Amino acid sequence: MKTFNAKAEEVERKWWIVDAADQKVGRVATTIATILRGKNKAIYTPNVDTGDFVVVINTDKMELSGTKWDDKKYFRHSRFFGSLKEMTAAQAKQKDSTFIMHEAVRGMLPTNKLSRQIIMKMKTYPGAEHPHAAQKPALYTLPSKK
Repeated sequence: MKTFNAKAEEVERKWWIVDAADQKVGRVATTIATILRGKNKAIYTPNVDTGDFVVVINTDKMELSGTKWDDKKYFRHSRFFGSLKEMTAAQAKQKDSTFIMHEAVRGMLPTNKLSRQIIMKMKTYPGAEHPHAAQKPALYTLPSKK
């Protein structure tokens, strides 16, 4: 029996809507990373992008547990001396709430050229409105909170 390897042109992609309202960031991000990579499909191949498109809405209503809003920090620098900038999760949410979800999902993908292509299939929006109605996305139900 031969091993099946998916080809990029044969993959059928669906569109999913994930509602992040009142959900923990990490729990939502793991689900999104799995869908983006295509690990929930039977045709999953590690070196081919077999994943679907994901539209994440209500990122301004997502939750972090404990005191992570004040303790979690995001860093950026330009590699010049003294250029290190830091921002807490609360500041990042106030500035752009989609950044937190984007960084959480990006951190769960492997660091290679394929993941740079995969992360482009995730669309994040702070509110409930999105411009992807023409693609007829289906609602992806996350496991309920405990």
